[in-house]
Amino acid sequence: MKNNKKLKSSYSALQWKIYLKIAVIAFIALAVVAFLRHLANFRFADWFVSFLQNTFTLDFQTASRIYFIAIRNNIDFIIYATFGILFIVLARFLLSQFAKYFNEISDGLDILVENRNGKIKLSPEMAEMEDKLTTIKQTLERREQEVKSAEQRKNDVVMYLAHDIKTPLTSVIGYLSLLNEASDMPTEQKAKYIQITLDKTNRLERLVNEFFEISRYNFQADALLKENIDLHYMLVQMTDEFYPLLSTKEKKTALNIPEDFTIYGNPEKLARVFNNIIKNAITYSTDKSVIEITATTTNDTALITFTNEGRIPKEKLGSIFDKFERLDSSRSSDTGGTGLGLAIAKEIIASHGGKIYADSDGKHTTFTIELPVG
Repeated sequence: MKNNKKLKSSYSALQWKIYLKIAVIAFIALAVVAFLRHLANFRFADWFVSFLQNTFTLDFQTASRIYFIAIRNNIDFIIYATFGILFIVLARFLLSQFAKYFNEISDGLDILVENRNGKIKLSPEMAEMEDKLTTIKQTLERREQEVKSAEQRKNDVVMYLAHDIKTPLTSVIGYLSLLNEASDMPTEQKAKYIQITLDKTNRLERLVNEFFEISRYNFQADALLKENIDLHYMLVQMTDEFYPLLSTKEKKTALNIPEDFTIYGNPEKLARVFNNIIKNAITYSTDKSVIEITATTTNDTALITFTNEGRIPKEKLGSIFDKFERLDSSRSSDTGGTGLGLAIAKEIIASHGGKIYADSDGKHTTFTIELPVG
C-alpha cells in the first residue's frame, strides 16, 4: 500500500502535465466548434454573400444560392470534418509527447544495456524514473567492479599457488634425488631428509586441494540432501583428526555440546564448514590456547559457536567471508591460503537457511553459526 502511494505521488507532476494538455486540447476543440457554429449565423452569411458580390461581380440571388449550397446546407459536415481533422492533429501532438517520454526511457535503458558512460537524463516530470534508472546504473557498475576485483584476486591467487606449488615440488625432487644417489647416507641425516620431504609433500597436497577449492567454488547447482546429524559425534571425530596440527602448537579443543545434540542438514557440507572454521581457529589462535566449541538451542534455532584466543581487526570483520579474502595480507608458506574457506562456509550455511558471522573483542574471536532446527 505504501509503495502504491509513493508511486502515485512520484509521478504526480507527469499526471498533471498530461491532464493540462488534454484540457488544452478539449478547449481548442470546443473553441473551433463554436467558431464553426458561428459560420451559420446571418452576420457571416451577409459578409460571405457581400464578399462574393464584390469579388466576382455576382448578383445577390446568385451569391446567396452559392452560400446556401456550399456552406449553409453542409454546415454539419464542415463542422464534423474540421473537428475530425483537428482531433487527429491534436491527438498526434499529444502522442508525440508520450513518445518523447518513452524515447527518453529507452535511451536510458540503452545506456544500462550497452554499459555506456554518460548520465541518464529525463524530463523534469520524470525525475523519479530518472533517479531509479541512475540507481540501477550505479548498482550495475558497482557489481561489475566487484566481479572484476574478485576475478583479479582469483587470478592472483592462482598465480601465487602455481608459484608456491613449484617451490615444495622442487624441494621434494631435490631431497629424493639426494636420498637416491647417496645410498651410504647416515641414518640420522636420511631420517631428517625424509621428514623434510614429507613436510614439503604435505604442503604440496594442501596447495593442490586449494586449487580444487577454486575450481569447485559453486554450490548453487548441488542438490542439498539433508538428514539428522549427531553434532557431538561429528565434532569429536573432527577435533581428533586435528590433533597432530593442534599438538604442534600445544593447543587444545574443548567441546561443550550435549551428547544427544542433533542438527538437520547435509552432513558432508556442514562438516566442511566446521572443518574450515576449526582450521581457521587453529591457524590464527595464540599458542597454548584452547578452542572452545559450544552448541545450544534457542527457540527454533541451533547456535554453534567456535571461540579462540586471538583477535580479528574490526575493519576485517565485515569482509572475512568474502571470496579470496585473507586475514593476513602475507603469503606465508605455513598459513597462506586462497581465502576461500570462510566464503565457502558462508555459502553452505546460507543454503541451509542459516547465518554465520564473527565477533572479536580485544582478546577472543567467536564464530557463530545459526541453523534452523528441523
